[in-house]
Amino acid sequence: MSPAEVLEFAKKNGVKLVDFKFVDLLGQWQHTTMPIHKLKVETFSEGFNFDGSSIRGWKAINESDMTCIPDAATAVLDPFIKEPTLSLIVDIADAVTHQPYVRDPRQIAKKAEQYLKQTGIGDISYFGPEPEFFIFDSVRFCEGPNTSFYKIDSKEGRWNTGNEEEGGNLGYKPDYKRGYFPVPPIDSQVDIRAEMALTLEKLGITVEVFHHEVATAGQAELSMVFGPLVTMADHTMWYKHVVKNVARKWGKTATFMPKPIFGDNGSGMHCHQSIWKSDKNLFAGDKYAGLSETALYYIGGLIKHAPAILAITNPGLNSYRRLVPGFEAPVNLAYSSRNRSAAIRVPVASSPMAKRLEFRCPDPMANPYLAFAAMLLAGIDGVQNKLKPGDPMDKDIYELPPEELRDIPKAPGSLEEALEALKKDHAFLLKGDVFTKEVVETWIWWKEENELKPSRLRPTAFEFAQYFDS
Repeated sequence: MSPAEVLEFAKKNGVKLVDFKFVDLLGQWQHTTMPIHKLKVETFSEGFNFDGSSIRGWKAINESDMTCIPDAATAVLDPFIKEPTLSLIVDIADAVTHQPYVRDPRQIAKKAEQYLKQTGIGDISYFGPEPEFFIFDSVRFCEGPNTSFYKIDSKEGRWNTGNEEEGGNLGYKPDYKRGYFPVPPIDSQVDIRAEMALTLEKLGITVEVFHHEVATAGQAELSMVFGPLVTMADHTMWYKHVVKNVARKWGKTATFMPKPIFGDNGSGMHCHQSIWKSDKNLFAGDKYAGLSETALYYIGGLIKHAPAILAITNPGLNSYRRLVPGFEAPVNLAYSSRNRSAAIRVPVASSPMAKRLEFRCPDPMANPYLAFAAMLLAGIDGVQNKLKPGDPMDKDIYELPPEELRDIPKAPGSLEEALEALKKDHAFLLKGDVFTKEVVETWIWWKEENELKPSRLRPTAFEFAQYFDS
C-alpha cells in the first residue's frame, strides 16, 4: 500500500489508533501508540521523533533523539489491541542527520539486500526460517544473591505422568524425544497452534504447516512460506508476537528460549535460503544434489564463517545448551543432501525453482534482521572468493568413528567462543557498509558486559548439587 492507501485502509476499517513497531539491537520488538489522527501522508517521509536512549544497544542519553519512519507496505490491523488499531513497522533514522541509523537492525537487513544487488551476483535473496518454540502452562524463575532457580511446567510434560491431577491423570503426555507428530490426545495443543496459524494468515503471513515438535511439554513449530530477506525478518517478528500473545490468551506462556528443558530437544530456527537473478534460481544446477557452483561456494562461505556467524545467529548463553551432540542439533560444520546431522542440509526439491540450502545452526532467540543479513554476507563472501566447501558428508555424523569425526570442524561450544570468533572474523560483515565496525563492536560489548561477565559470577543449582558436601 501507498501512504494514501494506508490512510484509506484505516478509515475503511474504523481504526482509532496507530501502533509503531521497531526492533532493538538484541531482537525484541518495541512499540509506541498514537491516536490515528496523528498519522498523515507526510508522516511516511518525515516520521516522528522519540527518545532512543532507553533502547538496548542504541544511543547514549546525550544523543538520544531518533526518528521512526513508518513503512507503508507493512500496514495491517493489529490482532491483539482491543480498540481497532493500525500496526506499522518503522525504520529508524538519526533525528539530526536524517540518515538511516546504523544500529537499526532493519536498516542493516535492507543494506544487505542492497549489497547483494551491488555485487551483481543476484537480485534478491529468499529466506524461509523455521522458528521452534515451547508452550508451557507456567514458568517461575528467580535470580538473587542467595537464590537462583527456575521451574517450568506443562500438562504435557512427561515428568507429570505420576502426578495426581484434577479429574484424574489420563497419562497422555509425550515421551522425551517422542513428541514429533503424535495425534490427539497425546498432542493436546492442536487448537492453540491452529489459532496461531490462522492469526498469522489474517496478517497476510502464509503458513504452510504446523505441528508438535520432538520434545515433550508442548514444543511446536509453524512453517511460514519463504520470502525476501527483510520481509521474512518482519514476518519472523510477527510470528513470535503472535505465538506469545495467543498463548497468553489461552492462559499459557510461550518461549523461544533455545534450551529450556534439560535432557530433551531444544528449539532451533533452521533457515532455508537461496539467491535469485532475473527470476532464475542461482542455486539450481548440475553439481552435488542438484546444486549450482554458486550454491556450493555460498555453502563454503557459510562453513568458513560459521563460528563468527553463530555469535549473531545463536546469540545467548542458553543457545549453546542446545548445540550439543545427541539432540538433533547441528554441531558439525559439514553439508549433505537430506542429512539432518549436518549443519547445512540440501533438502529434496520438487523442481529447480525450489532448490535451496538449509542452515540448521541458528536458534529463534536470534534477531532475524541481523541473523539473515549475516548469513547472506557469509554466502556472498563464499561466492566472491570461490570458497569450496569440501566433500559432502552423507553419513550420520553422530555415528562416525572418532578418527573421522575429528576432521570435521565444529560449531563453537559457548557464546564466549563464538564472540572470540567474531572478533577475529568480521571483515565479511563490513562489506557494503552493511554491518559497521560500530555495530560489531557494540554487539560484542553488550554480550560480554551483560551476559558473559555476569554469568561467571553466579553459582548454579547444579554446582550446589555437585559441591555443597565437599
